Amino acid sequence: MNEVNTKTLKERSATRNLVSHLMKDRLAVIGLILVILITSSAILAPLIVPHNPNKINVRHRLKGPSAENWLGTDQLGRDVFSRVIVGSRIALQVALVSITIAGSCGLLLGMMAGYGSKKLDGILIILFDTVRSFPTIMFALAVVTLVGPSLNTIILVVIITSIPVYGRIVRTQTQALKHNEFILAEKAMGAGKLRILGVHILPNVIGPLLIIASMDIPVVVTIEAGLSFLGLGVRPPTASWGSILNDGYAFIRNTPWLVIAGGAPLILTTLGFTFFGEALRDVFDPKLRQEII
Repeated sequence: MNEVNTKTLKERSATRNLVSHLMKDRLAVIGLILVILITSSAILAPLIVPHNPNKINVRHRLKGPSAENWLGTDQLGRDVFSRVIVGSRIALQVALVSITIAGSCGLLLGMMAGYGSKKLDGILIILFDTVRSFPTIMFALAVVTLVGPSLNTIILVVIITSIPVYGRIVRTQTQALKHNEFILAEKAMGAGKLRILGVHILPNVIGPLLIIASMDIPVVVTIEAGLSFLGLGVRPPTASWGSILNDGYAFIRNTPWLVIAGGAPLILTTLGFTFFGEALRDVFDPKLRQEII
């Protein structure tokens, strides 16, 4: 009983030390605040938008920032602030759904490649390299041309192009782990592959995967914005940061606030999730974790 209590106290102390270390890291705190703000605005978008983001009011088109319209209006008189908030929901929906699915598939295929036979490993590596040989943007344009622009098309493109990245990361981690002494000891004791993969390898490869996934969120958001900027993303009148940017560039001489409204969220999202990913690296990296504790 005493041993259990001592172990629990040590775990709590280690957790407090990690939290204290992260709170002292200014970039980690800034990243966490930005992630919370962006995520909260996406979740609470229907409750916090002051106007209907799709309501057209031509009489007030290209109106500058004011108390009624914080970021002004676009060429159709729609409230830009409301469209930016709703656009955050679209951006995070694409990023979280696609990265979750791609990460899960990459995790499974990566562990199969890293722990399975050489033949299976070779087949999966060829598949990974074949998919990665296509430039992401060119592949996205080809898929959009065949299927048509939509939110689901963007998610499909991101999933297909991201699985090989996550699969290779997990494969490398799995191959490094499978020759460790504790894995060999488990095999000598008669442990099956499923137990070794689920109990010993999975907890050790999930950390690096989460770090990469968190840093990939702004990349996916940028892909969605880029395709929407080109008119190949979400369909009008759905709000997107990319479509807001496109509207801004069309009237940039007279309405610079449209470009700022579309570009600033992309910058803040990139900074927030990058800083947050670096903080996760400190938490999951065994060497850094040991130094902190």
